[in-house]
Amino acid sequence: MRRELRVIPFQLSDVLAACEGRLAREANCGELCRVSTDTRTLKPGDLFVALSGPNHDGNEFASRALQAGAGALVLREAEDLKLPAGETPVVLCADPRRALSQLAAWHRARLQVPVVGITGSCGKTTTKNMLASLLGGYRRVVSSPASYNNDIGVPHTLFGAGASCEVLVVEMGTNAPGEIEALCRTAQPTGAIVTNVGASHLAGLGSEEGVAHEKGALPASIGPEGWVVLNADSAWSNTLRARTAARVLTFGIEHDADVRASDLHFEGEQTTFQLNVPLVGISCQVRLPMLGQHAVANLLAALAACVGLGEDLNRVLEQVGTLRDGRGRMHSRRVGGLTLIDDSYNSNPHSARAAVRVLMGIPASRRVLVLGDMHELGAVSVKEHRDLGEFAARAQVEQLVTIGVDALDIATGAGLAGMSTGSVRHFPSVERASEAIHEFVGAGDVVLVKGSRAAGLEDLVQCIDRLHGGEGHPG
Repeated sequence: MRRELRVIPFQLSDVLAACEGRLAREANCGELCRVSTDTRTLKPGDLFVALSGPNHDGNEFASRALQAGAGALVLREAEDLKLPAGETPVVLCADPRRALSQLAAWHRARLQVPVVGITGSCGKTTTKNMLASLLGGYRRVVSSPASYNNDIGVPHTLFGAGASCEVLVVEMGTNAPGEIEALCRTAQPTGAIVTNVGASHLAGLGSEEGVAHEKGALPASIGPEGWVVLNADSAWSNTLRARTAARVLTFGIEHDADVRASDLHFEGEQTTFQLNVPLVGISCQVRLPMLGQHAVANLLAALAACVGLGEDLNRVLEQVGTLRDGRGRMHSRRVGGLTLIDDSYNSNPHSARAAVRVLMGIPASRRVLVLGDMHELGAVSVKEHRDLGEFAARAQVEQLVTIGVDALDIATGAGLAGMSTGSVRHFPSVERASEAIHEFVGAGDVVLVKGSRAAGLEDLVQCIDRLHGGEGHPG
C-alpha cells in the first residue's frame, strides 16, 4: 500500500490561525512539513505539540524537542512557564491537545479527497485494514496506523495525507459520550462504516443503547451527498439509518443486504462464500484467506464502502487474495501438531461469541477455547462474562480454559450451563496458565486464545508456540 508520510508544507501563521494561539517568541521559521507529539521520533523541522497526560507535563519536553531540531513549538499556557533557551518560535495555547485536533481539521480542509470514517464495537481495525489493502493495490491510500483511533491518533492519520493521497481511511474509537462527534469534526468524513453495535466500553457508555447512540454520531455527520455503510444483521441498523441523510448501503450474512454473503465454508485457513451485490450486477464465489464469519462480515463492509466510493468492484475483488490476518486477530497457523488461532488482541462479548463460532466450525478431535478477561464492561461485567461461559457450554466446546479475575465468571457460567468440571480449567493469571499448558493443550487440538488487550494473553500464545515447536508470536 502506498502512503504519503509528509503533509503539505504549512507556515507558522497557519498554526496560529488554526489553534487560536498566541506567539510567545518570534523568530524566523521556514516551512513546516510534519507534526510531532513525541520527541523520540521527532525529525528536524517538525512542529512539536507538547501534549500532557496524567503522569507528565508536555511542556517539560520542550528543550528535548529543540535538541532534536524542532522547527517550532506549541506549548501549554502556564503562569510558571519558562520558555526554553534558543530562537525557535513558540506558540502558546490553553490546550495543546485541542490545538492538535484544530490543526488537523485545518489540514483536512485542504485535502480534496474522500475520507472514510470507520467505527463499531468490534472489527473496525480489520475493516480499516481490508479497505486500505483492497484500494491500495491501485490507488494512493492513507489509513490509520495500527489503532490510531482517538483524538491523538486521528490527527496523526490526517497529517499523514499528502498532496497525492487519493483516499483517506480513518478509524474512530470511543469509550465515552461525545468522542465520535468530536473526531468527526476533526476528520470531516464524506463516507462512513459502522461495523456493528454491541456491549463494549459500557463502563463509559452505560448500555448497548448508549453505544449505539455514540457510534451513531458518525453516520449523523455525513451529509446527503455522502454515503453510510450499515450492518443489516445488527438490531441497531434502523436506529442508525434514521440519524443520517446520506445514501445508505447495507452488508450482511443473515439478512438481505446490498452486499451479501451466503454459503460460507471454512477450509483450513480460509473462508469461501457466495458474494451477491445486485447494485452492480455481481454474483460470484470469493475465497478470503482469513478465517471466520466475522472476517467475511468485515470484508463485506469494506466492499460496500468501495461501492459507495464508486470503485469498480471487479477490480477491487482482484485484491481479496492479498488480504492477511493482523497480529493477534484470528491469526491461524499450524504449531507443531496443533492448530493455534491467535485472537489475543482484544475482546468484548460480541467478538468473543464470533470467535467461539469460528472455533466450533473447525473439524477437530478436540477444540480448546482459552478466554481471558473482557474489560470496560462496567456494571454488567459479571453478567456478560457468565453469559459468555453459558454460550461456550451450549456450543459444546470440548475444553474451556479461563484466565484472570473477571474470567472466573466465564467458568462459572459454563458450569451453570452444564459443562462438566473436568472440561473447565481456571487460572488466576497468564503465568499460572503458562506453567500448566501441557495439561490442557496437546497434539491434534485446535486452540483459540482470546481476551482483552490488557489481559496479556499474547504471552500465553508465545508460550504455546515455544512448547510445541513454533517460532513465537508473529511480528
